[in-house]
Amino acid sequence: MAELKGLKKPVKLKPDMAEFCGVSELARTEITKKLWNYIKAKKLQTKSANGKPENAGKYIVADAKLLKVFKNTNSTSKSGKLTDLRNMKEGDTIDMMQMAAVVGANVE
Repeated sequence: MAELKGLKKPVKLKPDMAEFCGVSELARTEITKKLWNYIKAKKLQTKSANGKPENAGKYIVADAKLLKVFKNTNSTSKSGKLTDLRNMKEGDTIDMMQMAAVVGANVE
């Protein structure tokens, strides 16, 4: 069997993400899938920044479970955009484009 590479290669999860996903290693694509399945199941999307959950839109509303994972994020993308979610509170939102930073911040 060919070795898995890139986004499909399993990575070690940091403790909060491992708890969220229920495993200690997972491919980045699978981590993202688990996050989105949870967000959709709990209807945690909204159309406006810091809006109330309305099950649609490009913003993700942090509930207590997502907050534990989101708060580990403090990174700068290759384009220089800072994603610092360390002071986030329950009910705050992130733009869905920040999900890659969240995943990256929660793997070793």
